[in-house]
Amino acid sequence: MPGTVTPTDRVLIVLPALNESGNVASVVAKVKAAMPEAGVLVVDDGSTDDTSERARAAGADVARLVVNLGVGGAMRTGFRYALRNGYSVVVQVDADGQHDPDELAALLRGLDEADIVIGSRFAGKGDYKAGGPRRWAMVVLSVVLSRLAKTKLSDVTSGFKASGPRAVALFADNYPAEYLGDTIEALVLALRGGLVVKEIPVVMLERQSGTPSTSPVRSAVYLGRAGLALLLALVRRAPADDRSDAA
Repeated sequence: MPGTVTPTDRVLIVLPALNESGNVASVVAKVKAAMPEAGVLVVDDGSTDDTSERARAAGADVARLVVNLGVGGAMRTGFRYALRNGYSVVVQVDADGQHDPDELAALLRGLDEADIVIGSRFAGKGDYKAGGPRRWAMVVLSVVLSRLAKTKLSDVTSGFKASGPRAVALFADNYPAEYLGDTIEALVLALRGGLVVKEIPVVMLERQSGTPSTSPVRSAVYLGRAGLALLLALVRRAPADDRSDAA
C-alpha cells in the first residue's frame, strides 16, 4: 500500500506554537503519554511569551523561529527536522489542546492505506460545529479537493493529520508557507504528486486556555482568503514540473 508504515519507522509529533505558554506543557505531556515511543518537537513560531521554556520543561525538543512564519513555515521546519533526524512519519498536533492525543494511534493506522491521513471534525464523530462564512468556505474547499483526491474529504482545513514517508520527503523540500498553505496548498501539492490522501473521524476538544480568534469579520475574511488560497494552489505548477523545465 502507498503509505505503509513499518515497525521500524520513527514517528515525530510536531506542535506549531505561537504564544501557547498556557497550553503547551499540558499538550506535550498528553502527547508523550499517548505515544511514549514518538519524538515530540515544538516549533515556537516567534512567540513573545515563555512557550519554548515550558515546552522544554515538559520534555519536548524545541525549534525556535526568530520571527513568526505562520503554521506553514513552522511545519516546514518540522518536516526538515524529521528528515535530518531519521523520522519517516510526522504528525501535526495543535499546541492549544484541541487535538485529542488519544486519536494519534488511529491516524497512524490510517497510513497503512494512505500517504496523508486527515483527522476530520465533520466525519461523524463528536459534535464540532462551524457556521457562517467559515463553514461555507470549508464546504466549497472540501468539494473541490474531494474531486481531486477521488475520495470524500470533509475537513480539508484540519490541522490534525499524519504524513507517511513519501509525504515527509515531499514536504521537507516543498511545504507551502503561505496563508492556508499548510492545509489547502499542501493537499493539492500532495495529490498532484500522486500521493494518496484519506480522512478518519476524530473528536476535537475545546481550547484549554486563551481565546479563539474567531468573529464574524474574521470569518468573512477567512472565506475570501480560502478561495484565493485554493485558486493559487490550483494554478501553480508542481515542483516536479519546475525541475523538468530546468533540466
